Amino acid sequence: MRSNGHKHKSFTSRKNFFTLRSAEHRQLSRQGEDLPGINPPGRAPPFSIFTVLILTLLALLTVATFLWNLLVLATILRVKAFHRVPHNLVASTAVSDVLVAALVMPLSLVKELSAGRRWRLGRELCLVWVCFDVLCCTASIWNVTAIALDRYWSITRHLQYTLLARRRISNVMIALTWLLSAAISLAPLLGWGETYSPEQERCQVSQDPSYTIVSTGGAFYLPLCVVLFVYWKIYKASKFHMGVRRRNAVVPLPEAAQVRGRASQEPQMVFTARRAAITFQTDGETWKEQKEKKAALMVGILIGVFVLCWIPFFITELISPLCSCNIPPVWKSIFLWLGYSNSFFNPLIYTAFNKNYNNAFKNLFVKQR
Repeated sequence: MRSNGHKHKSFTSRKNFFTLRSAEHRQLSRQGEDLPGINPPGRAPPFSIFTVLILTLLALLTVATFLWNLLVLATILRVKAFHRVPHNLVASTAVSDVLVAALVMPLSLVKELSAGRRWRLGRELCLVWVCFDVLCCTASIWNVTAIALDRYWSITRHLQYTLLARRRISNVMIALTWLLSAAISLAPLLGWGETYSPEQERCQVSQDPSYTIVSTGGAFYLPLCVVLFVYWKIYKASKFHMGVRRRNAVVPLPEAAQVRGRASQEPQMVFTARRAAITFQTDGETWKEQKEKKAALMVGILIGVFVLCWIPFFITELISPLCSCNIPPVWKSIFLWLGYSNSFFNPLIYTAFNKNYNNAFKNLFVKQR
């Protein structure tokens, strides 16, 4: 009887175990169906229409980012008038954005296509991908910062910021941008944290808390403070110049102005000035004012798009390792690709405010035909 009872309990325990495992498997299957790209191991991902649409848009974003930045580079190389500042800063930004589209975004798309967003391309390719991801994205961010600084100095220090000084400073900024980006990206390869986990098939930027603070600070939060300070100074300078211009303007007379001769013995002489708007303004001042407004608008849009694209990713990137928060992978992917999209918007912004680029694009296609 004891033996039968023991067998019955053993059978009941096994039945409950398999029932529990089956329930867990069904729960994982439901979670995998809810999140695109998250599926149990060994099961083919069921690509829905929404998932296919999202992946298609990401692929188009990758191709468009690569082609648009490549077009900017080709234009700068072919047009001799662009072989000077600030176009060398634009060229450096386009190089970093081209590398993002060519080396980083395609492998990120492959990772999105894998079940559970697992990395199945090996350790070596993981290290290369993470290294170029940090290098190119950091360089792109600092190049945007360099463009903002160049516009700021050209507006506020146009007398001291000569063409020679501008060329030297821009070359120094480009060199520092790539050196800093390389230092941040190569640190994990020298042992500062781990990027690849073979057990979990995970490939990501090092989650070491000290590296997270240094890398996010150097790659985003420091340039963010710089660009916000620059735009605040540009805005103040623009408001100051507008105030000076208003104080120096000649106000039209509301009524006829009459000036009578002081000599009582002489006949009275009356001078009447007709009602008209009198403006003392040279062509140079008009051109300068328009240039300042255009530069301030361009820098404002460039900074605004930069902040909107990157701040969600870097907030989660900083908070997640420090508080051990479990952020859903789908949101990590959304924030990451939103940051990648900044490489697509950069050339659109700084070429939209320059008619020379539009004319050069047209001439480039006309010559090819």
